[in-house]
Amino acid sequence: MQYQIIPVTEFQENCSIIWCESTNEAAIVDPGGEAELLKKAVEKLALKVTKILLTHGHLDHVGAAKELADFYQVNIYGPQQEDKFLLDILPQQCVQFGFPFTAAFEPDTWLNDGEIVKVGDIVFDVIHCPGHTPGHVVFINKADKIAFVGDVLFNNSIGRTDFPRGNHLDLITSIKNKLFPLGDDIRFVPGHGPMSTFGYERMNNPYLV
Repeated sequence: MQYQIIPVTEFQENCSIIWCESTNEAAIVDPGGEAELLKKAVEKLALKVTKILLTHGHLDHVGAAKELADFYQVNIYGPQQEDKFLLDILPQQCVQFGFPFTAAFEPDTWLNDGEIVKVGDIVFDVIHCPGHTPGHVVFINKADKIAFVGDVLFNNSIGRTDFPRGNHLDLITSIKNKLFPLGDDIRFVPGHGPMSTFGYERMNNPYLV
């Protein structure tokens, strides 16, 4: 598995393009905006986009999802259905944060804990990790020991829980009971900022030790 992280919008959200080397199939994870920038990156890499994957419904993670799905004629997968209320109010989120207009939409497939998503020959396990949002999911590829965790966990920090339907206890439980048991050597791409490992955060994250 290969991947490229492309920070987008003024929020510097980590959109990731992931692809299978044997099939050249790719997925775009959390395209928060700047669709043209992402299209150019895909074109430069000469990839065939087959899926859009969403960790949660906040605008800065989904702003370009529908435009890219329509452009590549592919389906959107995720998040879990409890985040429907966030996708329903995308136009209001745009006004609130000064983003270009984004219409409300629903993914083609809601995802649930324990499901799998394939990108070419790559298999991602879906883990429902509520707390930052109620329907937040994490994508983990156990073979390559890498996870795309959205805004659940960061390098030396954790996701905010002061947004609508955020829950601090749920977030801590998700991290400690669902992510950390997967192994200290799992690298992760957070929704913002630098990568880290579950092991480093388990031992050093001031919000978790």
